[in-house]
Amino acid sequence: MLSKTNKISVYFVPGLATGTRIFENIKLPENIFEIHFLEWLIPESYNESLEHYAKRMSKNITHQNPILIGVSFGGILAQEISKIIPVKKIILISSIKHQNEMPKRLNWTFKTRFYKLFPSKTVSKFNKDSKYFINDSIKKKAQLIDKYFQAKDEKYLNWAIFNVLNWKQNIYFENLIHIHGSDDQIFPIKYIQNCIVIEGGKHEMILTKSKKINIILQKVILNDED
Repeated sequence: MLSKTNKISVYFVPGLATGTRIFENIKLPENIFEIHFLEWLIPESYNESLEHYAKRMSKNITHQNPILIGVSFGGILAQEISKIIPVKKIILISSIKHQNEMPKRLNWTFKTRFYKLFPSKTVSKFNKDSKYFINDSIKKKAQLIDKYFQAKDEKYLNWAIFNVLNWKQNIYFENLIHIHGSDDQIFPIKYIQNCIVIEGGKHEMILTKSKKINIILQKVILNDED
């Protein structure tokens, strides 16, 4: 049973380029959980390895044996951190847990270096030009980017995109739970194995399906405390 004096330490890792605002709708009982958020660090260089970056990130985790919850690229990083420090559980949301779950089109993007045709500077400057957009739909998307995509440093974006596409993982963690949307556009469900499926969930379901995610998180975490 869960101790009445000890709360469960949970660390959230946001998705690529997003800040911790993406967790604004995630609510866990404060009398049970102690919530922490990890912010993205600026890579030391474009060539900094994901392993070295994860080691630097892990220094911001101050509790023993925590639960790591990562969204998208944050899920990849959570797995890398778990190779460095002991963790009670890894929970992925809209992410991948093995290189075989990477969609073929993204593998093709990496092999052909096609992604380099779209410099990260374009993404980082997208919202600055939003005031010139006539289309209301595009304006709203730009506003969402400004609100949730907070890690806009060009060095970080280039590094992060490269490491998503080049991630190599061929092991499975026993203490891992995977929550995935049936309509995920980035990591299609047809490539994902052994996951809890949220019907109608898209890649951004951390914002749109938060009520269902809250219920699942409590269930999968507290089941281990009984």
